[in-house]
Parts: sequence; structure tokens; C-alpha cells
Amino acid sequence: MADKSNKHGPMRDDKLAHQTEGMTRGGHPTHAEEWKETEPVSENTAWDPTAPADPTTITSSRQEGSPPGMSPADVEERSALARTLTGVRWPATTKDILAHVSDGDVPEGAVAALETLPDREYTNLADVAEELGYGKEDHRF
Repeated sequence: MADKSNKHGPMRDDKLAHQTEGMTRGGHPTHAEEWKETEPVSENTAWDPTAPADPTTITSSRQEGSPPGMSPADVEERSALARTLTGVRWPATTKDILAHVSDGDVPEGAVAALETLPDREYTNLADVAEELGYGKEDHRF
């Protein structure tokens, strides 16, 4: 025995190599069921608080998605803000946030809203959203 640090024998190694061959050769997930796949991340980072509301996204009868303390519009706008600020390293100053949004194709209304932020350090996205006047969810515990 030349190498005693192996956890598996040669037969087990061949079996494991055969089981993972599709993943190593294919370059894509090998799940047969689509529900096992990871969901793709949205690349849409456009957020414009001055744009008119899309009536197809939220209706007054659809309240189940908003936590206590927030309206459905708050949830949608905060979600769009989160997509816009994806990639910001927290804690971040106002200058860091504005530098991040100036690099991409962010609507002018979003940049104008972020320019109104007071010059201080923000710990996370919720801190920025609260400063912009979005609702803050109430914790139940």
C-alpha cells in the first residue's frame, strides 16, 4: 500500500467518478426535475421611484406578501431598491452608494432619490430604505 490516506478503495473511487461524470463534463446542472434547479437571479436593476406604478404588479386585494408595518407598494419599491444596490459592500457611505449606481444603467429618478440621502454611513439596505421613507416591517418576536 503506497498511500494509506485514502478513504475509499479503487472500486469506490471509480463508482464516485462515474456518478459525477455528468456534472464534470456537462458544465450545467444535471437535475432531471426542474424544481431542484436553483432559481436565476434577476439582472433587471432598473429602479425609478418617479415612474408610474404598474397596475399589474400589486393590487389592493393582494396583501399576503406584505409584512406587518409595510404596504405592498413599500415591498415592491424596497425590492427594486435592493436589485439596484446589489453588490454594494456594507457598511457604505452615501458616496459609496452613489458611486455604485453611477456605474450602471440606473434610471435618473433612482439616482436623484439616492442623492437626497444624508451624508453618513449606512449599515445595510434596510437602513437606506428607512432613510428613503419606505415602511419598516414590525418583528413578531
